Amino acid sequence: MASSTSGATIAAEPEFMAARRKRAARLSESLQLPQFKGKPGWEFTDISGLDLSSYAPAPVAGNGASSQPAALFSPQACAELSQRDAGAAALTGELPDGVIVCSLEQAAREHPELVHRHLGTVVSDEDPFVARNDANFRDGAFVYVPAGVALALPVLLTAVQSASRSVLDRRTLIVLETGAQAEVWEQYLSSGDELDGVFNSVVELVVGDNARLRFVSGQNLSEHSWIFGTHRAEVSRDGALDWVALGFGSARGHVRMETRLGGPGADARVTGAYATHRRQHIDFDTTQEHAAPNTTSDLAFRGVLQGRSSAVWKGNIIVDPGAQKTDAFQESRNLLISKRAHADSIPGLEIQANDVRCTHAAAVAQVDPDQLFYLRSHGLPEATAKRLVIEGFLSALVERFEPGPMREVLAETIERRLGLILGE
Repeated sequence: MASSTSGATIAAEPEFMAARRKRAARLSESLQLPQFKGKPGWEFTDISGLDLSSYAPAPVAGNGASSQPAALFSPQACAELSQRDAGAAALTGELPDGVIVCSLEQAAREHPELVHRHLGTVVSDEDPFVARNDANFRDGAFVYVPAGVALALPVLLTAVQSASRSVLDRRTLIVLETGAQAEVWEQYLSSGDELDGVFNSVVELVVGDNARLRFVSGQNLSEHSWIFGTHRAEVSRDGALDWVALGFGSARGHVRMETRLGGPGADARVTGAYATHRRQHIDFDTTQEHAAPNTTSDLAFRGVLQGRSSAVWKGNIIVDPGAQKTDAFQESRNLLISKRAHADSIPGLEIQANDVRCTHAAAVAQVDPDQLFYLRSHGLPEATAKRLVIEGFLSALVERFEPGPMREVLAETIERRLGLILGE
C-alpha cells in the first residue's frame, strides 16, 4: 500500500501498519483534545489557545530551514540516526551483528515480525495525541538489541523540526531482548529560535527479562513551540531501566512519562531536570506502576525557574494488587530564582498491597539567603555566589550517575542551560 503526506511519496507499508494508520486516523477524528481543568492530568496546562488545524503536517526534508541547530548533547556514539521534519532518516556509524537501528517505517518493511509484535503494546492509542501520532508519523526511530548483546557505546537519535507552523509527529520504539544491554540518547531540536511548531512525540521502551536500558531523552525546542509527549516503558522480570529526561525548550506543553514494572525483580530509576525562563511552562506527569512483587523504583526531578516561567510535576506511584515487597520513592524539588517564577509539585500514591514501602517528598523554595551571605562573606560576587548555589542544587541529580562519560555530558548540558537562563 502506498500513501503520501506533505507531498512526499511513502514506500509501501505492510498491511498491519496500513491498518494501524487507518484505525488511528478514525480515532484522531473522534477523540477531542483535552480541555483545561476538564481532564485528569491536564489541570495545569491550558491548551485552549492551540489550533492544530492552523499547523500543516511536517514536510519532507529540504522544505524547511536548512540550518543545523546546535546539539543538546553529543555523547560518543556507535551510531546516530538523524531525521529532519518528515524526511528520510539517515544512519551513520557501525553496529554489532544483529543490532538494528533504522527508521520505524523501514523496520516495519524489513523486520515486520519485530515491529508488529511490539509497536503499540506499551502505549495505548486511545489518546488524541497518540492517535494523531500513530496516523501521521513518518520514518521515526527503531532500535533493537537481540538477546545477550551488549552495546559498548550509546546510540544517538536526533529529530529536528525546521518548518515553522508545522506539526511533527515523532515515533520511537526501542526493544531490548532478554539479557541485552544498551544506552540510547534521543534529542528533539528546532532549527531556529523563533520557530513556531507543534512537536508530538510517542516513545515506547520494551526492556526484556534481565535486560539493561539507559535512555536519555532531552528537548531543546524553540521557546515558541508546543511539545506533547507520551513516553512509556515496560520492564520485565529482573530488567533494569535508567531513564533521564531533560526539559529545556518549548513555550508550553505536557509530557507524560510512565514506567510499568511488569516482572518480579524489575527496577526503574527515573531522573528529570528542567531549567526555564521568561514565560516558559513545563508540565511533567510521571507514573511508577508496580505490577509485580519485589520491584523497585526511584524517581527524582529537579527544576530551576527564572523570569515568569512555571513548572508542574505531578507524580503517582501505583502498586497493583499482589505487588508485595514493592519499594518505591519519588521526589520533586524546585528552586525559584526570581520572585515571579512558580512551581507546583504534586506527589500521589495508589497502593493496593499491604507489604510495601512507598515514600515521597516535594519542595519549592527560593535561593537560600544564608547560603548567599556565606559565599559573599568569603569574597564572591553576588552573581557567582548565586550560580554556585544553583549548581549545588542540581548537582544532586548529576551525582545519581556513576563517574564517567555520561555524567560528564549531562553536567555539561545542564551547565550550558544554566548559563543561558542566567544571562551569562
